[in-house]
Amino acid sequence: MTLGITSGSIILNLFKPHLVINLMKIPITFLGTGAAIPTARRNHISILLQYKEENILIDCGEGTQRQLRKAKLNPCSITKILITHWHGDHIFGLPGLLQTLSLNGYNKTLHIYIPKNTKHHLDLILRMFVFQGAIKYEIHEIESGIFFENSDFKLEAEKMEHNTPALAYSFTEKEKIRIQKSKLNKLKIEGKIIGELVKGKDIVWNNKKIRAKDITYTQEQKKITFILDTRINENMAKIAKESDLLVSESTFLEDSENGARLAEEDYHLTAKQAAQTALKAKARKLVLVHLSQRYEANPKPLLTEARKIFKNTVIVEDFDKIEV
Repeated sequence: MTLGITSGSIILNLFKPHLVINLMKIPITFLGTGAAIPTARRNHISILLQYKEENILIDCGEGTQRQLRKAKLNPCSITKILITHWHGDHIFGLPGLLQTLSLNGYNKTLHIYIPKNTKHHLDLILRMFVFQGAIKYEIHEIESGIFFENSDFKLEAEKMEHNTPALAYSFTEKEKIRIQKSKLNKLKIEGKIIGELVKGKDIVWNNKKIRAKDITYTQEQKKITFILDTRINENMAKIAKESDLLVSESTFLEDSENGARLAEEDYHLTAKQAAQTALKAKARKLVLVHLSQRYEANPKPLLTEARKIFKNTVIVEDFDKIEV
């Protein structure tokens, strides 16, 4: 489909220790970490995951394109946008981003993934503005399960419990056989025969048998899950199962006055519930985002509450980066 437009950084290395050598890192940049009302400290929610030639944007809150510029990231590198739901703080940046892509000669097909039966929201947004230029895009309405897969990775979704159709997403890099480059260089092995080793096959090189298992190792899968805007539900632990990194909304503090009640009424999570999900899912690390403006001055109580249940928890700021 063509969109006719007519007129600071911290790095947390989450590698499994025995796999550090020769592994490709997956950077996740937190462009916005705030909730419904942005603050001086936190922009509306938006997160960028980079993998090889893929640049996957999870939600597009107001000001996302400017956050990309501040982070020195090229908006035209984006290949996929995953929309969790259509509340304003998660999508107000979408029209501006599309306009910028068109004005900068975006030459790819942009794939936009949204909850099933919600395309009318995007149609309405695009009718409200007079764009300039044109870009190619495809809309994919999805529900639960795998909605994209290739030889390198897969994307999955699960329905969440919000007061509008909402999804959580996970990105999984598949398990692969990797070559130990130091041994490859030592033996001076080159050419197409390397592909046989990657397939797990033994080879003969310079009249010597080289066993694949002696020169390769298995890179375990890496999984990153994003849960934004939902009331506590069973699908959370399901999609986050064994995640290396779980990014979860944490709008309320359960131990505060009315915190649990407000979370229930507003279809959101407390820091405690996010931590309980990480524990149940056997995640390796939990990142809290989507913090309410009430914690602008001091978000530490949210961190303290979560760490009582799940110790390996952090709170990120805008422009922080985590490498998995």
